[in-house]
Amino acid sequence: MLVGDFLLARGLLLSVDNADFQLLQIVSQAVREMSEGELLQIEKARRLDITEAVYYEIIRQKTASLIASCCGVGAASVGASPEMVRQAQAFGEKVGMAFQIKDDLFDYGTAEVGKPLGIDIREKKMTLPLIYTLQQADKTLRQKIVYIIKNQSHQPKKVQEVIAFVKESGGIAYTQSVMQRYHEEAQTILTSFPDSEYRQSLFDLVQFTIERTK
Repeated sequence: MLVGDFLLARGLLLSVDNADFQLLQIVSQAVREMSEGELLQIEKARRLDITEAVYYEIIRQKTASLIASCCGVGAASVGASPEMVRQAQAFGEKVGMAFQIKDDLFDYGTAEVGKPLGIDIREKKMTLPLIYTLQQADKTLRQKIVYIIKNQSHQPKKVQEVIAFVKESGGIAYTQSVMQRYHEEAQTILTSFPDSEYRQSLFDLVQFTIERTK
């Protein structure tokens, strides 16, 4: 998130320099959200007990809040109404959720996408495909998967075993359906914006979010 950190820091400096307290409020809120999300993920990773609801909260805070703040600042900086700023932030949050879920799906793919395959499993990060698998598994299988993640995730064959569990359980299909839901919610928000070339660009951005290959 180095780029995200830079953007937030830059946004804060510009807001202070221009005494624009509305922008400062939007950006500072994102800083707080991202920090809280990181701490929540660290806390839960120790016990591997992240629920689906907690996962959504983590990615909302760590990723979606950044994109939401960028959209909110963009709207506020051109004098949009408070309601339009809120809508822009809501749109950004939906895009951010879809973006992070897509990123988590890459961990279970077969192509090189810019990050090592299976890295989330090796780092003991509980993402939605794995969380869903554990929810669906019986006690014996769940204990087996958790044991592998805790004690054998440094072994490539064991990581592949977990990936196979996830795929066989429907974890990938379920995660894709959740990503699609956020994608559709973002598009619905966009339809409330006035028709323009800029709105079309945002539609294209939403589509890219779920279709990107890296």
